[in-house]
Amino acid sequence: MDGFTTRAIRAASRAPRVDQRPTSVPIYQVVTFSAADADELGAVTTGATEGYVYARMANPTVDALAATVAEIHGAEAGYAVASGMAAIHVAVGSLVRAGDRIVATRNLYGTTRSLLTRVLGRAGVETTFVDPADLDAVEAALAAAPTRVLYLETISNPTIAVADLPALAALGHRHGAAVVVDNTFASPALCRPIELGADLVVESATKYLSGHSDVLAGVVAGSAERIAAVRALQVDTGATLAPFSAFLVLRGIPTLGLRMERHAATAARLAALLGTAPEVSRVLYPMLSSHPDHAVARRLLPNGGGMLAVELAGGAPAARAFVDALRIPERTASLGSIHTIVVHPPSTTHRQLTPAELAAAGIAPGLLRISVGLEDPDDLLADVAQALAAARTAA
Repeated sequence: MDGFTTRAIRAASRAPRVDQRPTSVPIYQVVTFSAADADELGAVTTGATEGYVYARMANPTVDALAATVAEIHGAEAGYAVASGMAAIHVAVGSLVRAGDRIVATRNLYGTTRSLLTRVLGRAGVETTFVDPADLDAVEAALAAAPTRVLYLETISNPTIAVADLPALAALGHRHGAAVVVDNTFASPALCRPIELGADLVVESATKYLSGHSDVLAGVVAGSAERIAAVRALQVDTGATLAPFSAFLVLRGIPTLGLRMERHAATAARLAALLGTAPEVSRVLYPMLSSHPDHAVARRLLPNGGGMLAVELAGGAPAARAFVDALRIPERTASLGSIHTIVVHPPSTTHRQLTPAELAAAGIAPGLLRISVGLEDPDDLLADVAQALAAARTAA
């Protein structure tokens, strides 16, 4: 008979037999998977045979999340990674090499801009920024030199510009560029870029997909061929998603449609309130007729979603006073949560940008980005009204 420790290790590692189908995806909190023999181990490791050997390469719970995201996006395949920025990195990184060129919307999340200009820039990849609303300017940028990637955001962070994805995807493909779209602000409940012509779509699953501000994750979806290249890069760079994190995102996805309806309904009421406030210079919400991309939004989005931006007339001091006076929203970063979250992009999400870069991206000193949560709408609107009074005093 084997010794005690040998028996203890083998007994504690033996998975139970389960004949009934679980109604939730189990958490495979496993790093290594055992093969039947050396040949099978080699075949699975090299990809000649489907299966699992090591969690950095694949894990059943993480694969279930990837397949779910692919299905709800209408894509052939998906891949899940450790964060939204990891998803952007592996998506774009799988398409470019030194000497290549990217054309990207100038209204980008600050860390995405840093990835393109500083990280990929150091690797010899050039990025040109354009206004996606100016289709002639986008085409001119694409035609100026060979372009590998056209990078877009469905709804821009933080200025809430809505990209005309079908038109932009057609331009990108006409000039031989792969089209990558960050869909985080919309979620697949509002927009599915693959169906509109994108080659790869990325989402920070930390946001609306999970919806509860309790997990960090990112996903990429697209054709099987492109996702295979994404997977190969991730295996070598190690942005591995933990199984429990994948489980938490899977837990959130079934309520995504219902949550987005509530987010959007409250956001529309809040945008209407802010639009009548004398302390406010402008409100950016896609369903307002005053929004520059209102016509595009009505064509591509079933509703305006839960994100809006507001520019306070009193500038940064008014913005600071407004945030400090709020009672309900959490003073934190991120978005797409059950909590309403209000941030001042120049000092938080876009802190990497210089004043000139902020101005070029349309980010004014008094701009606030609001991610509308699931609180009772009347409570939230009353809180915002009293915070506007504080902003007026500060200004």
